[in-house]
Amino acid sequence: MQPYFFPYLGYYSLIKHTDAWIIFDSVQYIRHGWIERNRVLKPAEGWQYISVPLEKHGRDILIRDVKIREEDWRDRITRQLAHYKKSPYFEPVMALVKQCFDIDTNDITSLNAHILEHTCRYLGISFNYQVFSRMNLRIGEVNDAGDWALQISKAFGASGYVNPPGGAGLFDSEKFKAAAIDLKFLNINLNDYSQRRKTFEPGLSIIDVMMFNSKEDINIMLDDFQITTG
Repeated sequence: MQPYFFPYLGYYSLIKHTDAWIIFDSVQYIRHGWIERNRVLKPAEGWQYISVPLEKHGRDILIRDVKIREEDWRDRITRQLAHYKKSPYFEPVMALVKQCFDIDTNDITSLNAHILEHTCRYLGISFNYQVFSRMNLRIGEVNDAGDWALQISKAFGASGYVNPPGGAGLFDSEKFKAAAIDLKFLNINLNDYSQRRKTFEPGLSIIDVMMFNSKEDINIMLDDFQITTG
């Protein structure tokens, strides 16, 4: 999976229910995605983005080469989260966010890996990961987007590969069968929880989930999913 910034609950469910994780940063960076931003509640109704500013770059830049612009974005994001102060887990979650930001890097992949590591530790989830661009892993020929997962799984000697259901169309199930690799999709049930407002905003950053739910309740959410085969 690509290195997302404080991703939504389903990303962490996938981490919890897989044995090894590859932070996949050797593909093209796509604007308006989840690499440098995510969504949290606004002070009133609705949601807003929190984001990390990036240096200007070419359209074809790879994720591994994307750099963070030097400005005071940490304090800005902290201020954007200040309205959560009445949520039941505000203090520990804000302490966690500050830990996540306590890294001296201008590299978006390193920042997001650091965030995932600390967030998983907070939730009590094992996060056994490697960064693809730093692995020097020899893989077979990649002819289309779905081949990356297949070839990486082959190189690892994996018996199975798990992906969110949104990416199902990328993969050729027959290729996975031929390689004796089980292709599976994890579909989490994103149920409502109390955000202490009239309208529930679904699919927000894990920050929002942690602000309103205990670690134990979050792990129950992470275990509420279905697996389908490709």
